[in-house]
Amino acid sequence: MKTPIGLIDYGMGNLQSVANSCEYLGRQVRLIRKRADFDGLSHVILPGVGAFRQGMDRLRENQLDLAIKETVGEGKVNLLGICLGMQLLADTGTEGYKGEAWEGPGLGFIPGRIERFKDIALRIPHVGWNEVRVKKSSPLIAGKQPADYYFVHSYFFKTASGEDVLAECDYGVSFACVVGRDNVFGVQFHPEKSHQAGLRLLNNFFGVPCLKNA
Repeated sequence: MKTPIGLIDYGMGNLQSVANSCEYLGRQVRLIRKRADFDGLSHVILPGVGAFRQGMDRLRENQLDLAIKETVGEGKVNLLGICLGMQLLADTGTEGYKGEAWEGPGLGFIPGRIERFKDIALRIPHVGWNEVRVKKSSPLIAGKQPADYYFVHSYFFKTASGEDVLAECDYGVSFACVVGRDNVFGVQFHPEKSHQAGLRLLNNFFGVPCLKNA
């Protein structure tokens, strides 16, 4: 029997859409609301829609930030961040409540900073389908490429190192839309809304071996 996929429930995302995609791919889903819920899992998804500061505050409410750092940092589970979930992987975020000026720490798995699109002649937020350009080989984005994915965001991940950028997208500027380091991955788009390309990416993630078993 396949191990369930963990889905972190911190009140910041459409859990049902992600859960439906996982179940379509034949995987049971376990909602994670406390440290003990990570036990026995190998692959965990951090979804998210909303502001960086609110996301980190919600994770801290039940000490889920500490649980994620422990289990992922020790290589016990693989982590995939989606949209806001990807941004929370960074060192620093700059999106506060209701557009307030703010800066604060994220989970710190992938060095970099989350910044708002600016000085581009395109509508913000970036909403819709865009082609993703692979930059670095990874089991996460193996398969038919290039492909279009569905985006909804106003901020993007400015990584400290190009080595952590697995794929890019163009929207006025070129930005990292898939990042990865060791057992941590993030995608700025919504694979659960990206039809076959998104399902393929999720299925690829489920097949990435854990560091502790590698």
